[in-house]
Amino acid sequence: MNLNHHPLFQGLSEHEVTQLLCAGCIHSQSFEKNQTVFHAGDQICEVGIVQSGNVHIEMIDLWGNKSILSNIASGQIFAETYAISRKPLLVDVTTATPSEILFLNLDLLAHSFSDAGSCRDAIMQNLFSICVQKNLILSNRIFCTTPKTVRGRLLVYLSSESAKAGCTSFTIPFNRQGLADYLNLDRSALSKELGRMKRERILDFHKNHFILYQNPF
Repeated sequence: MNLNHHPLFQGLSEHEVTQLLCAGCIHSQSFEKNQTVFHAGDQICEVGIVQSGNVHIEMIDLWGNKSILSNIASGQIFAETYAISRKPLLVDVTTATPSEILFLNLDLLAHSFSDAGSCRDAIMQNLFSICVQKNLILSNRIFCTTPKTVRGRLLVYLSSESAKAGCTSFTIPFNRQGLADYLNLDRSALSKELGRMKRERILDFHKNHFILYQNPF
């Protein structure tokens, strides 16, 4: 990943990015699938950037029920709100696939070298813009889980993914269990409803690739 082209480092020169690397403000780490990057309760000062792979933002209740709040794909960032506020995490961050993650340490950014002030100002402004976009993504999940029926949630989610892809044939970032967790649905009920929708020629699917055939309303 070329950091100079990443939205988080927009406005920084190549020299400034190199300074960040040399000062240790940025470091990378490899993770296996299903490995926890951050635990609920952690207090962190680092923003994560997915260089390759996929991570899930998950919430697990007292009874062990898991909900996937967001999927973070390659090039996207996570944990920025907690790194800025220093509040304990209310969620787990877990890799969905083998992943390479870059971490930006905000404490070191502020104190490590003389030019950190200008770098910090640019990065914090970029973080603000990214947070606005991510709030829109989280709002979309609320829309997807608002319908009371399994079919209603599926239609809202798949319609939004189709709109994002600009095509009625598209791939989603979840396997079947991940989709059930994201939509707060029982996996068996989800699979049954997908089967019915397939028989009714509303859609077709193979693993996580979907095709929408008609307006189901």
